[in-house]
Amino acid sequence: MKIWLSACLLMLITACDKDFLDKNPLDSVSSETFWTTEADVKAGLAGVYARLQQNFLGYERVYLDGLSDNAFLDPGNGNQANMTVMTTGSISPGLGGAMVNMYSTPYRVIASCNYFLDNVDKAPITGAQKEMYKAEVRFIRALSYFDLVQNFGGVILYSSFPATLESAKIAKSTAAEVYAFIGQDLDFAIANLPDEVYNGHAVRGSALGLKARVLITQQKWSEAVPLLEKIIASGRFRLSNNYAALFTTAGQSNTAVNREIMFSTQYLAPNNVHRANAGMDIELGWWSLIQPYKDLVDDYEMKDGKMANESPLFDPAKPYHNRDPRLDMTVRLPGEVWKTATGSAWEGSYTSQTGFLMEKYVNLARAPFTAASAQNTDQDYVHLRYADVLLMYAEAKNELSGPDATVYAAVNQVRSRTGVNMPPVDESKYNTKEALREYIRHERRVELALEGQRYFDLKRWNIAHVKLPSLKTPTGAPLVFGTKNYLLPFPQSELDNNPTLIQNEGY
Repeated sequence: MKIWLSACLLMLITACDKDFLDKNPLDSVSSETFWTTEADVKAGLAGVYARLQQNFLGYERVYLDGLSDNAFLDPGNGNQANMTVMTTGSISPGLGGAMVNMYSTPYRVIASCNYFLDNVDKAPITGAQKEMYKAEVRFIRALSYFDLVQNFGGVILYSSFPATLESAKIAKSTAAEVYAFIGQDLDFAIANLPDEVYNGHAVRGSALGLKARVLITQQKWSEAVPLLEKIIASGRFRLSNNYAALFTTAGQSNTAVNREIMFSTQYLAPNNVHRANAGMDIELGWWSLIQPYKDLVDDYEMKDGKMANESPLFDPAKPYHNRDPRLDMTVRLPGEVWKTATGSAWEGSYTSQTGFLMEKYVNLARAPFTAASAQNTDQDYVHLRYADVLLMYAEAKNELSGPDATVYAAVNQVRSRTGVNMPPVDESKYNTKEALREYIRHERRVELALEGQRYFDLKRWNIAHVKLPSLKTPTGAPLVFGTKNYLLPFPQSELDNNPTLIQNEGY
């Protein structure tokens, strides 16, 4: 409960609307004097968005792939301690570090959202404009509760900011009740957000896409399909013609690229970077904290659309040549030389225990990576992009009625984007619901690799307990994931502070 004491009485003006980054941050706000102008409301809104920069709702969300079969996390990761031991069976209520952040950070965001919603009506704003501000905040609250329910199941629901510490000590709701609350927030957001291209603020497409993801997580395929069709038919979003640029600052500021991005946690140098003396370029490109497993690398097809063991293009002496181009844009492969902006080689990365390094989200234009270069590390973390919408549509439609032309077309759009140009799905081979289901899952893994989504996909497909124990860490320790691990335990500190909170089963 201590997270509620410090949350959201500090409303910082940072990312979200990047215009606010030129201003000096507010040290604190008073509900009696602050909510008197629309400028105050915008500042408060920016403070809500700023909360997304923390831990797994910000750039460190990529580390969640280290809880899946995609990547090994260097045990020395000081940013999110204990993530590696979470994969080898050491999950317990007393485990600190990453697991506590997975619980507390969404609640900090929720506290800021509720504080905003409790006070915004004091401002002299009426009509659609005020409803739009509320819709943005309710979208962010839904995003935060969605993280919580995926990780912990039923959790405590707060629809307003608790008046006292004691009033915050309430029992958890059921997972169904949490999902219903998320749905209400997203319905409000869909009704009141502008139907525009994403511009740093949540828009209607952002809310439609998130609601679709929430629905497919519950296997509510028939409800998800119309939402996804609405996004596709709107024409507001499209696939980027530069896959790699989606994950670099320069690409994200390019309108042609940004049309794929539907919601992100935003940063902007020099005042709003990932972390002092660190960030993605340092942590991934230099310290090698995320090391992809060969299991992921081997899942990339050859350029002819066949797996390596089926393709005449495969050369055992050059196993990573002639592969799906997304592989080389996602992973630094053995023998690959990274070049700096001046053309010199960057060879300072720490040794990878798996033989591979993460390349996605690493901006080689900033190499050679040093503490000084990290001061400008400000790649936005992308929560939702149009490729995911197409793949969600294909999955949901296939689950409803099996293969048809619209399912193949959605997957083929993702595969055939400019710069990737992979051949279409082999319809003669993937011609049943079951076969196409596995292929769509494969395509999701490849397209969204190392973006923090795989862990949740494995869980919602109910295959994490089968897939993960088939792998070992580079040190030979088997990955451990039992049926109880589909939910994480509530941190012991939360149980101690709230006697009404009941621990999840098995812990």
